[in-house]
Order: sequence, then C-alpha cells, then structure tokens
Amino acid sequence: VALMFLDLDGFKPVNDALGHTWGDELLKLVAARIRDCVRGEDTVARMGGDEFTVILSEINRAEDAALVAEAVIDAVEAPVELGDESVSVTASVGISVFPDDAETVDGLIGAADNAMYLAKRAGPGQFRFHRQGAPSAA
Repeated sequence: VALMFLDLDGFKPVNDALGHTWGDELLKLVAARIRDCVRGEDTVARMGGDEFTVILSEINRAEDAALVAEAVIDAVEAPVELGDESVSVTASVGISVFPDDAETVDGLIGAADNAMYLAKRAGPGQFRFHRQGAPSAA
C-alpha cells in the first residue's frame, strides 16, 4: 500500500484573485482529475484546504506509486477554465509506502507529508518518496 499526500502549488493566488466560489470549483475539478488517474479500488480524499491524499491499495512495487504520481501531476497542471479565466496550478506529491516507511495510518500520513515538503522544496510539480531518517519538514 502506498499513501500519497498532495498539496496544490499556486492555489492561494487563484483563490484570492477569483474568489472562493471559483476556488471551490477548481478543487472539485482537481479532485476529479486525481480520481481519473487511479483505479476503482484506490481512495482519493480531500484532507482540507488544497490538500488531498490518495491511498493506492495492492501495489506491486513502490515504482507503481511513482507512475501514478507522475500521472496526477500531469493531470493537475493542465489549464482549467473558470468563468472567463484560464488558470493552472501544479501539485507537489509526497509518497510513503507500507510497511517500509511506517506501519500505522498516522505514521504513513506523516511520512508522506514530510516527503511532500521535500517535493515542494524541489520546485512545483514534483514528487518525492519518504526517505528513512529524512529530517522533518516542520
């Protein structure tokens, strides 16, 4: 099982410029794009704000999660029409794998969250795996 933690890069400026109604519409469109990148047995959830998690069940190897992360990043960054505006955001994705990175849900979320911060530091539209012993992002 892999857990992906996603944070949208550039969401706040879109939300501030176009308002919360269009910001909410953007979040719905992004969620649909993420769902289109995963299988029916996988789970997509909005954690709050502009953060999402994806649970990839029954993966064969960690590299399978990397393929999904790349597909999600590509899908999210495609321009979206919101009213008269065309906007783009990107996603930073952190990935943790059970049982290598953690053996509890909270541990997997924390590991994926830390990996997401590593991805953000690398630049928009990136993904990173959790590395054992990596410094905390906090």
